[in-house]
Amino acid sequence: MAGAKVTKLQNQLNQHQQLSSVQLRTKSSQNCGERLSQSKSMVLQDSDLPEKPISRHRRNQSQYSVIVGGATAFETQEDFRGEQLNVTKISERGKKQRKNWTLMWSVLKSDQLLFYKDRQQITALKPDGRTDVVQLWGAVIEWITEKSSRKNVFQITTNTGSEYLIQVDNFSTANKWYDAIKRAIDSSTKADFHLRRSNSTENLHRHCSLPGYGSASTNTKPCNLGHRRSINMFSSSKLKHSSSDITDKNGVKNRLRKFISRRPSIKTLQEKGLIKDRVFGCKLSTLCEREGTIVPQFIRMCLDAVDKRGLEVDGIYRVSGNLATIQKLRFIIDQEEQLDLDQHQWDDVHVITGALKMFFRELPEPLFPFTFFQPFVDVIKIKDSKQKVQALKKLIHELPRVNQETMKLLFTHLNRVLEFSKKNLMSTQGMAIVFGPTLMWPELDGGNMAVNMVFQNQVVELVLRESPEIFNPDRK
Repeated sequence: MAGAKVTKLQNQLNQHQQLSSVQLRTKSSQNCGERLSQSKSMVLQDSDLPEKPISRHRRNQSQYSVIVGGATAFETQEDFRGEQLNVTKISERGKKQRKNWTLMWSVLKSDQLLFYKDRQQITALKPDGRTDVVQLWGAVIEWITEKSSRKNVFQITTNTGSEYLIQVDNFSTANKWYDAIKRAIDSSTKADFHLRRSNSTENLHRHCSLPGYGSASTNTKPCNLGHRRSINMFSSSKLKHSSSDITDKNGVKNRLRKFISRRPSIKTLQEKGLIKDRVFGCKLSTLCEREGTIVPQFIRMCLDAVDKRGLEVDGIYRVSGNLATIQKLRFIIDQEEQLDLDQHQWDDVHVITGALKMFFRELPEPLFPFTFFQPFVDVIKIKDSKQKVQALKKLIHELPRVNQETMKLLFTHLNRVLEFSKKNLMSTQGMAIVFGPTLMWPELDGGNMAVNMVFQNQVVELVLRESPEIFNPDRK
């Protein structure tokens, strides 16, 4: 009995030892697995690696959207080739240039379109070999037909006002380039927008990391809250800058509007002597009323001077005088200065006749008033000569007195000039050609200008021929 119990105890002890060894091996294997998993967890996987900061400066970006063999792709290198496109530059910063089509090797980058004359220059990527560089940021691309007779033409307009025409005979190739360039324009414009926004935030953080403001390398103290608040206020004020500009512009407009509404009238300025009444460009009736005459004094002075020393001058009224001297004479008259046409500087009679014709041309309403233009034309169309003269005489007597008296004085003088036609070589028809457009024109140039000019000359010629009977009713 005792031997059986000892044997049983030994068996139980052996089983316990075996069980303990199995548990120990299992535990050790589990600990090994845990250590292996822990060692693995200390190695960062690609997904766990922190993203590399993307450079915010374009020059540091190495990825470009390019077209190689006609396909759009992103390349990390600049060794690539493009395709041949017909290119011409029609405008340089808004200044038009002569159209000159050239077959160019073209390369598209993310924000630039490069043109090369030689394909080898594309492989070498020599900056000196580029014929032209089109900046795509802010550019506009569109299909056009009116600027070229070629087919498949589209235009790129840069933000500086330069214009390029690009053409390919194959529509699919042209459309492929058009789409790629448009995508490059859109992406570069969006990238620049995000760049500006990120730069504004980056500048704010950089300002807080300066020495004295809690730099991470020298001082671990946080940025001053009050200072940060002031920077935020400054940034918000910059964002509101555009709205303040609009407000300032509106304020300027309002001030100008008030200034214009409060400015004194011309009559007030004339009474104060700040504005003087001019002779040239003044209405005939107004000028005579101001002078207290029925014929402007300047007209009388000119006609008297021509009667004294110009009746026999070759080409009188037809030959033009020196324009600078005529303008000088006009300035003296407008300033109401004393004028003596017998002075040496007015010896050239053509200056006097030129000033007289200028006076009539600058009248707000011609000597033959606007309302009488069509009636005078109707008189010319009358076939019977006697009826024509009677109708002309009646029409002239219906004119305002100032116009009628001025016309009488002028045409009487012109008839005296024609009496010396053998010496001055001026005929009635030649005088009518000179004074037709000067004394008569329509209020609205809606008709045929050439036809109106013919009527103007015919009316003046008829008045010249019949002036003795028209202006001297007692003449038998």
